[in-house]
Amino acid sequence: MMILKGMTELLKGVLEGVVLQIIKNKGETYGYEITNDIIEAGFQDIVEGTIYTVLIRLEKKDLVIIEKRKSSLGPARKFYRLNENGEEYLAEFWEKWAFLVKQLAKIKHL
Repeated sequence: MMILKGMTELLKGVLEGVVLQIIKNKGETYGYEITNDIIEAGFQDIVEGTIYTVLIRLEKKDLVIIEKRKSSLGPARKFYRLNENGEEYLAEFWEKWAFLVKQLAKIKHL
């Protein structure tokens, strides 16, 4: 899948919602897995560091539950799950996204 020029910058504006949705879909996950899911969805330009920055913001906003677990492959991993605040934030994200898509469609067909 080819990404349109500038698509990565546009995606950065919605990454919190995207990451929260991936966490919700999986029930529980960690940063590297989230990055891989985003890349598999066709956004190859998103780097792991960007996702970790988003995860820190989500943690500061109290939208996720974090559990550190030992890993046989290296340092302990942080696993993320949505909390109630995260569920509400994600629902609002999709409401805003749906509104934006609807308004853009109206403008396109003026």
